[in-house]
Amino acid sequence: MRGSAHVQDDSKLANEGHSPSSALRADIAIIGGGIIGICAAAFLAEAGLDVTVFDRTGICEETSSGNAAAFAFSDVLPLAHKGMIRQLPKWLADPLGPLSIPPAYLPKLLPWLIRFWRAGAPGKYEASLTAQAGMMKLAEAEWMDLLDRSGTRPMLREDGSLELYESEAEFRASLSGWAARERFGIGFRHVEGEALAGLQPGLSPRFVKGTFVPGWKTVADPKLLGKAVWAYAQSRGARFEIARVERVAANQEGAVLTLADGSTRQARQLVIAAGAWSHLLARQLGDRIPLETERGYNTTLPKSAFDVKRQLIFSGHGFVITPLETGLRVGGAVELGGIDRPPNFDRSKALLQKARKFLPGLDPSGGREWMGFRPSLPDSVPVIGRATRSRQVIYAFGHGHLGLTQAAATGRLILEFVLGQTSSVDPAPFSPQRF
Repeated sequence: MRGSAHVQDDSKLANEGHSPSSALRADIAIIGGGIIGICAAAFLAEAGLDVTVFDRTGICEETSSGNAAAFAFSDVLPLAHKGMIRQLPKWLADPLGPLSIPPAYLPKLLPWLIRFWRAGAPGKYEASLTAQAGMMKLAEAEWMDLLDRSGTRPMLREDGSLELYESEAEFRASLSGWAARERFGIGFRHVEGEALAGLQPGLSPRFVKGTFVPGWKTVADPKLLGKAVWAYAQSRGARFEIARVERVAANQEGAVLTLADGSTRQARQLVIAAGAWSHLLARQLGDRIPLETERGYNTTLPKSAFDVKRQLIFSGHGFVITPLETGLRVGGAVELGGIDRPPNFDRSKALLQKARKFLPGLDPSGGREWMGFRPSLPDSVPVIGRATRSRQVIYAFGHGHLGLTQAAATGRLILEFVLGQTSSVDPAPFSPQRF
């Protein structure tokens, strides 16, 4: 489980600024050292609470380390409303296309797919859109403040994004989504010809139009940002223990975590932010949450591979190209295949082949392939709220493609739950009980 692997020796724990004996009891335990858990720890530690984060691997070492590095505050449309249902047959016909489902996994996935299809119904569109728009407004404000407080603002890049279309039909199909964003004050402009070429020189002429979003932001590198925010949380007293959390339970005194070595840790309150493994822990507490795993693939090339000016979004093909401080990241696509199947890096290679066609002159050599697990719920809205059986347990997972984007807002909401404060957004759309 995320937030789970073997417990290392005492010297390793001491090096992390934490000893096993001091981990026996805390105000707050957080399972998951990804960006959601890191931000939650920062907010809680700032409030003077005793916080310990548990993770099997380390701080920002798994899915949060290899994402597309976007603060996608304008990405308010749930996946079920982005034309994915309409394109499913075409995509599924291509085993290396934007969406893949291993045939053997389809029976297990079917209940989730039915929920996903229902989430695209017109009657649910407005509620999901409004919830995401409110969450994004909070996310941008909280991230900008957290970047300043943690001294990480220099890692922010405000170059905007460029979404690209290969035909007039593809462009026209996008217009309803842009109209929905416009209702919530999201700025953009459609471009073509010289304006398009000016935003990204060297594009293939197959792209006839684009949409530039000036408010879209990225970060220098998501792993480096996560570790820097954690260093800030640690400076405010947050602690870390590398451990596999096997079981969780709640009682009147709080929560009990049982680790792989059989030892236990106790906390007054527990936050489960374990990404794609979170629903397995929630099930131990009586909550059956329909979380599925979108396995995302990428290749990070050397910075010299191509002079990409800003994040490029190829929505018709389900991937993006992001210029990072540490390289050029080509990644995306979706493989709905759970957490146990081995990676299929042919998907990374297929994305790279497309990137070479879209950016003639791209040097594909010297890349590092990667696969991560996006924890996704059918309505694309995360679970942030208390467990059914215990007010001492708070869930914070299921952010899908938007974990980095919504992490600071989630940290704010977790703090409000812990302190019993009024929520900054309507909590109902994020309720674990909505399913």
